[in-house]
Amino acid sequence: QVQPVESGGGSVQAGGSLTLSCAASRYTGSSDCMGWFRQAPGKEREGVATITRDARTTYADSVKGRFTISQDNAKNTLYLQMNSLKPEDTAMYYCATHGPSDCYSGSWWAEFDYRGQGTQVTVSS
Repeated sequence: QVQPVESGGGSVQAGGSLTLSCAASRYTGSSDCMGWFRQAPGKEREGVATITRDARTTYADSVKGRFTISQDNAKNTLYLQMNSLKPEDTAMYYCATHGPSDCYSGSWWAEFDYRGQGTQVTVSS
């Protein structure tokens, strides 16, 4: 298993919080950049947040101030803390690892070597 595995999705009311986790494969080594993407029905996949090896973070404007990306290098795990959730945050959320060292929230999904299958987040009003 080399693809990362996401968990932590679910259903929550607007204003609520969720924390997503992404377990990266121990077979793929360390990553210069990891990120979270999301795709809502009928919309294109978009970048949500990225974090580099030295903990530089970037966020999409739509989630700034509400979402926090973090990593535990010892556990090879990526997190996305999501607060003040809105119905428009409803989407399938994907984790990606081994992105470019100059990654940012606008980086392409295809620039990441390993990509997960996603976890669903549903926010009701």
